Amino acid sequence: MSVLFTVVLPIFLILGYGYVVTWRGMLSDAAIDGIQRFAQNFALPVLLFQSMASMDLGADLDARMLGAFYTGAFVSFALGYFGAGALGRAPEDCVAIGFVCLFSNSLLLGVPITERAYGAQALAGNYAIIAIHSPLLYTFGITLMEFTRARGQNLSVATVAVRALGGVLRTPLVIGILAGLAVNLAQTAGLVLPEGFWAAAGMIARAALPAALFGLGGILYRYRPEGELRLVALCCAASLVVHPAVTFALNGALGTSPAGLRSAVLTAAMPPGVNAYLFAALYGRAQRVAATSVLVATALSLLSAWLWLAVLP
Repeated sequence: MSVLFTVVLPIFLILGYGYVVTWRGMLSDAAIDGIQRFAQNFALPVLLFQSMASMDLGADLDARMLGAFYTGAFVSFALGYFGAGALGRAPEDCVAIGFVCLFSNSLLLGVPITERAYGAQALAGNYAIIAIHSPLLYTFGITLMEFTRARGQNLSVATVAVRALGGVLRTPLVIGILAGLAVNLAQTAGLVLPEGFWAAAGMIARAALPAALFGLGGILYRYRPEGELRLVALCCAASLVVHPAVTFALNGALGTSPAGLRSAVLTAAMPPGVNAYLFAALYGRAQRVAATSVLVATALSLLSAWLWLAVLP
């Protein structure tokens, strides 16, 4: 029980603080949007840049851990995609609902919960997952949606692929990841950036998670719990149960290190992020299901994260 209060609850108190402040009208929607834009477009990319630049690419990119995590992610996508189809949703809706099941909140919730539970030194696995999380999953989701929408339009594969890749490469988080990896490789060749540069990056990075959690709370206030109950339950089960369970089982079978197991399972156990709703909103498909799933799964993850922390070594 102490883990619930010392590790999980502080994260949700910050999120709840943003929710209550918005609910009581202490900050306008425009102010919350400004905080979230600062976090998503500037502070979090700097945090990822800093983390990628300092990552030991040889040691931290554990293929077993990554394979287990992303196998669980795509199993969850398949569950959402085919489950939505079985419930009569259109193919474009199925892609959007599958993406909700696929895209866990690896950065805003996975990183702070892992850090609270195991310390900052335990985050190498989290950042290894995050290094390919947005590029891989956005590329997959956008490409599949574009191909689904392009049926009957006689568009070439190259046209659809370029459209999808362009959407991914314009994402600020992806830009931060790619810039950090570029600096990481340059540093191995002898590049030395001044200490003042890293001090400034560190100051912005430290503001990223608190600002993002606070802003996320404010944005969640806008989501009203509405939508098809069966699909929302499907998304919550895929995100909070199926993804971490598959990841846990595969990591155990592959003999992943305890540190890698913790990072992978806790990241897999996170609810869908706001980006899952933004993906649905981008295409105007299954928005009510996506918004409600983000809200409900985020609330439920307070308990599910606690349970997974009790299971992990």
